[in-house]
Amino acid sequence: MNYHNLTFRAVTNTDNGETSSETTFHYQQEGQILTAAYAGGSILEGRLIGLVESDGKLRFRYHHINDQYELRSGQCVSIPEILADGRIRLHEEWQWMYDDESTGHSVVEQVEE
Repeated sequence: MNYHNLTFRAVTNTDNGETSSETTFHYQQEGQILTAAYAGGSILEGRLIGLVESDGKLRFRYHHINDQYELRSGQCVSIPEILADGRIRLHEEWQWMYDDESTGHSVVEQVEE
């Protein structure tokens, strides 16, 4: 599975998360290395870096600045699902780091361009 040049939008998130339907992620991939820039909603600027496993699963760390000018960071595992129209949906289990260390679940979907 290759995520290079794909754009994703947040669909759902638990209450302790900061992404929303206004948050978009722009992925780049080189080999197994995955990076993304993201922003929108309460997130002013964010980045993630991680690895794409052989089954398409993503393991990454993320950090961003929210609209309260707080620096937030965490870790995530995303499991891909291929939708009927060929787009990718990612089911994400994440955890904040350095703050309350709470966990959550979110879903992001590939945006057709």
